[in-house]
Amino acid sequence: MPELPASSHTHTVATLYSEHHGWLHAWLRKRLGCSQRAADIAQDAFLRVLLLADPRQIGQPRAFLATTANRLLIDKARRRRIEQAYLDALAVRSEEASMADPQAIHAAVQALDRLCDMLEGLPAKPREAFLLNRLDGLGYAQIAEQLGVSSSMVKQYIARVLVHCYAVVHGPGNS
Repeated sequence: MPELPASSHTHTVATLYSEHHGWLHAWLRKRLGCSQRAADIAQDAFLRVLLLADPRQIGQPRAFLATTANRLLIDKARRRRIEQAYLDALAVRSEEASMADPQAIHAAVQALDRLCDMLEGLPAKPREAFLLNRLDGLGYAQIAEQLGVSSSMVKQYIARVLVHCYAVVHGPGNS
C-alpha cells in the first residue's frame, strides 16, 4: 500500500477527528459512565487512526472507531486484571515477609521451654487443662469434655496451675 503524503494523511485524520470525535466521546461516556475515561479512550482510538498507513481506507468510520474503542477497553481491562494479580501476589509476598523472623521464633521457643519447666511437677490433667486453655484457646466446657471432667473441675485445675506458676516465679513464701 503506498503511503500518503504527510499533509494528506494529517488532513484525513483531522477530518475524521472533527466529524466523529464528539460522537465517539458521547458513546463511550454512555458506556463507561465517566467523561474522563471516555475522553482517554477516544484519544487512544484516534491515536490508532493516526498510526494507520492510509486512514482513507476506513469505510465506516463510526464502526471502525467503536470497534477500536472496544478493543482498547478490553486491553485496559486485561491490564487491570494483570496489575491486580501482581498487587495480590505482592501482598501475599509481603505477608510472608512479615512472618516471624528467626529471633522471634527462638524467643517463643524459649518462652515455651520456660513454661514447660514451670509446669513440671504438676499432675497431667491440670497441666493439660492449662495448655488447652492458654495455647489452644479452648473454653472450660470444651476442655471438660476433652478431659472427661466437669467445667468446675477444669476451673480448679487452671487455678491450681496459676498458683503453682506464681510460686515458681516468685517463690513459695511470696504470696
